[in-house]
Amino acid sequence: MAIQPRLYAKENRLGRFSRDESVDIPFLLLLLTLLAVGLTMLYSASAAQSAYDTRYATTTRYLQKQLVCAVIGLVAMAFASRIPAEFWLKAAWPLYGISIVLLLSVLVVGESVNGAKRWINIAGVQFQPSEIAKFTLILLFAKLTRGFGGYAKTFRYGVLGFGAALMGILVPLALEKHLSAIMLMGLVAVVMMFIAGTSLKWLGMGAGFAGLFVLVYTRLMGYAGDRVTAWLHPEQDPSDTGYQILQSLYAIGSGGLFGLGFGKSRQKYMYLPFQYNDYIFAIICEELGFVGAMGIILLFVLLILRGYWIALQARDRFSTVLAAGLVTLIGVQVVLNLGVVTNLLPSTGIAMPFFSYGGTALAVNLGEMGIVLSISRQRNRAKGQEDLL
Repeated sequence: MAIQPRLYAKENRLGRFSRDESVDIPFLLLLLTLLAVGLTMLYSASAAQSAYDTRYATTTRYLQKQLVCAVIGLVAMAFASRIPAEFWLKAAWPLYGISIVLLLSVLVVGESVNGAKRWINIAGVQFQPSEIAKFTLILLFAKLTRGFGGYAKTFRYGVLGFGAALMGILVPLALEKHLSAIMLMGLVAVVMMFIAGTSLKWLGMGAGFAGLFVLVYTRLMGYAGDRVTAWLHPEQDPSDTGYQILQSLYAIGSGGLFGLGFGKSRQKYMYLPFQYNDYIFAIICEELGFVGAMGIILLFVLLILRGYWIALQARDRFSTVLAAGLVTLIGVQVVLNLGVVTNLLPSTGIAMPFFSYGGTALAVNLGEMGIVLSISRQRNRAKGQEDLL
């Protein structure tokens, strides 16, 4: 008879906290600082594009839309910070199923933006189901980690168990040709599997298969292959495939040590494409220089480290893994975005959290940070004793 992990044995009550337990103030202040700086830099980076798109009627078109989503995100964050972890534990599977349905719906009723069919429009509200899928995958991995316990070291649970959950999200994304989301979720999944205790030999084999998949995928999908070529040799096609990365490097280089000054970027005047989205960090480097860019990176580092501290202080295994996964999601996005902007990595289309233009991503990211804040309310409590074997 196969040994089954004793799921939820000696179940303790998760996430119960009283009204007088406050959220982690350092984490909250770092988060709000990043949001404020992000909105400020978004205004600067998007002002020229906004003026052009509105025939010089306003320079705040993109900022106004982002502010609306920021308010929605802050409300979601405040609400999520009051929801106990027990709710998310019970909602993991239903939310995971809804995410798969939404991802498959994109293939049928999705709308194309800039040549990519990844958006759904409901009652005039446009959003990317992939942003929701990132959260639900982390949530389900946290639930499985708690359930598998020590059995996560085995191939059956640590590889097949997590792998099946991961493929449920990655397959629809592959059908959408959403390579950036596949890379992001794959990296976050590996980190969470490591936290869960999956053997390093299995993770190493998985990394090898992932590298092979990316190689085959880029060969089969012409646009992805072009991105790799532009990454390796942008100077060979400076007016087409290499144009964007060259303009990004020009912006970074012209910023120097202290930058040209806030609002004084030259590359944002229709030279650098998507200057307010994926490549906003290049404008930051141009206007604020090396010192300003490093200051922003430092804020992200402090936020991520504080988030991991909150995860370590959480009262139960589920909360620990959930908080760590959500913080890892932010960290991986930052690293990948910085790598692309500086041409250390091929273009992936991954935005910078709290800075890049994108309402769905901003609102979801803030809501996810609300969950981390909720978990931080329990930081002074003793860890629950869970029988994981």
